[in-house]
Amino acid sequence: MEWILIVIIGILGSSLGSLIGLGGGIVIVPSLLYLSTLSAFGHITPQVAVGTSLFTMIFTGLSSTLAYMKHKTIDYKSGLIFLIGSGPGSILGAWVTEGLHMKTFNIFFGLFIIFVSIILLLKDKLKPLPYKKDRGIVRTFTDNRGNTSEYGYNPVMAILIALVVGFISGIFGVGGGSLMVPTMILIFFFPPHVATATSMFMILPTSLLSSITHITLGNVDWMYALALVPGAWIGAQIGVYLNTKLKSKTIVLILRAILIIVGIRLIYQGIFG
Repeated sequence: MEWILIVIIGILGSSLGSLIGLGGGIVIVPSLLYLSTLSAFGHITPQVAVGTSLFTMIFTGLSSTLAYMKHKTIDYKSGLIFLIGSGPGSILGAWVTEGLHMKTFNIFFGLFIIFVSIILLLKDKLKPLPYKKDRGIVRTFTDNRGNTSEYGYNPVMAILIALVVGFISGIFGVGGGSLMVPTMILIFFFPPHVATATSMFMILPTSLLSSITHITLGNVDWMYALALVPGAWIGAQIGVYLNTKLKSKTIVLILRAILIIVGIRLIYQGIFG
């Protein structure tokens, strides 16, 4: 029964993660932490939850990237620029995780998630960081409805922000998407579909780098990871399909709702659990 539960968590986490660009960790990590309160899963620590989640997200990222490539919504150039910062940041964050205890981890993770959801709520009141077209990177995107939008950023600023995002993702095991997607939408005004697809493209190498660190630290439960991987692969395909069918505003609304629910649950678990 417990293995069926793990597979279902993998499918649900990856479906939602791929749909809104979070990679699945935003669902898998809290789910594993909740299961740790049950006797059958009592050996799961925050470090194991994070390490196992990040290993699973390698396959979520690969499956999603292959699917998004067909829809041509990945901004490869921007993704590679962000990776210059997020890659080293994710490795550093993975080491910091070792010093966190269960209740402290839950509270900080919950607050972090709610903070991101509040920023998304204020999305329309925020302005993108200024960039000069002759000094920055300018991109255009035409969606499947024929609507064209322009977005851009200063590459140095983008790398610095990605470094911070990668560091936080390494700590919490969420693959960077929970911060990278809002960052791309809010600060650089990426179209949500492009932000989601580019985030999943970035999650593949950052999860790989973070996983190597967690494997060396002994933070991956291989039996649970093997149970999560099939669900992660299938769920990623489901998430990509839904992403191409939904409007941008719907994706942002789903993202906000999930972040708030998960954040409140984690804070409650950290204080009273």
